[in-house]
Amino acid sequence: MFVKSTPNLLNKKKFKRGNESLMKKSNSISQRAAALQPSLTLEISALANTLKKEGKNICSLSAGEPDFNTPEYIVEAAVKALKDGLTRYGPAAGDDELREAVANKITSINNMPTQRENVVITNGGKQAIFNLFQVILNPGDEVIIPSPYWLSYPEMTRLAGAVPIFISSAPENGFKLNIKELESKITNKTKLLIINSPSNPTGRVIEKSELISIAELMRKHSQISIMSDEIYEFLISPKAKHISIGEVAPDLIDRIFIVNGFAKAWAMTGWRVGYLSGNVEVIKKAIALQSQSTSNVCTFAQRGALAAVNGPKETVLEMAKSYNLRRSLLTDGLNSIKNISMSTQEGAFYAFPKLPLQAKDSISFCKEALEKYGLAIVPGLAFGEDQCVRLSCAVSIDTINDGISRLKKLLNSI
Repeated sequence: MFVKSTPNLLNKKKFKRGNESLMKKSNSISQRAAALQPSLTLEISALANTLKKEGKNICSLSAGEPDFNTPEYIVEAAVKALKDGLTRYGPAAGDDELREAVANKITSINNMPTQRENVVITNGGKQAIFNLFQVILNPGDEVIIPSPYWLSYPEMTRLAGAVPIFISSAPENGFKLNIKELESKITNKTKLLIINSPSNPTGRVIEKSELISIAELMRKHSQISIMSDEIYEFLISPKAKHISIGEVAPDLIDRIFIVNGFAKAWAMTGWRVGYLSGNVEVIKKAIALQSQSTSNVCTFAQRGALAAVNGPKETVLEMAKSYNLRRSLLTDGLNSIKNISMSTQEGAFYAFPKLPLQAKDSISFCKEALEKYGLAIVPGLAFGEDQCVRLSCAVSIDTINDGISRLKKLLNSI
């Protein structure tokens, strides 16, 4: 046994919602806070690190975090900013130079004409999403979320008082979005559609033809905005191409909001610098919200981000090349296991294989993986797909091979 017993972390009941559970909470806790679920990916990564420190033999493929150091030229820019005294409050909207640089990047790389006024700098991509939802959603509004999804989308939707509406997609179909099902979910309450490419957790890249079909449908429903989460845009295989929906639908640009940041491509997760771009009036309100919550993003961290967006792309390309190699190794390893199935993934640094039917559910499977084999992976239930698990290749090649070996042993025991 690798671990005698895990804390009450991998517990399927934690993901069940209902008024009964809310009634049992203290009256000092608001209903929205009582219903809030913590990030399971962060919990599992923290648990794996704790067990390692305790001397347990743990192989973790759970983290969604680059294993590279931040490039030196970015670090030097932040250090220079510190030495130059850039340690005071800054504009709530973000550093003007950084906003301008981001706007130029979106214009030139994503082919979406963007001005500085269309951009707000946020404390990571999460705050960009949170701010957007708080600004545009009202109680009772519906947000369409294709499943599998990044686990924070539904929680942030509920915190804004809105209702998440899920669209299922099958591993057998490569998790491709079904346009007819999407159309069937639209009501007069639908306010927002979320797309995420490359995807967390599947690693899927949305093709241009799909984006065109989505845009055609959105033209029929003028009340619906689109949030495009593009945080993994540069971590992509040579076979695939990242395309922003605004490039294929310039007429919808006033309803398109881009969420992105510096965490993944530049290995800057701890720096907490992201951005939201879109309609000027919405961005103004997002800035106002930020001014009343967190105020400005760390001033010298923004100087590092400025160096990143304006700097050489060689380090980003090298990291992407490394992830491509490791993604292939992870995929090949998973495909060598007979009783699981895989869809093709061309971006990010994840695999999202489907478990055999003998595996009861993803929570139980991941609990057994950790307790009996010391393997930390993330249950697919957290992403809306209980028959899958998420594995990360943002680890060493040796760790990937070790993880595949442990997974094989577990699956052979079922």
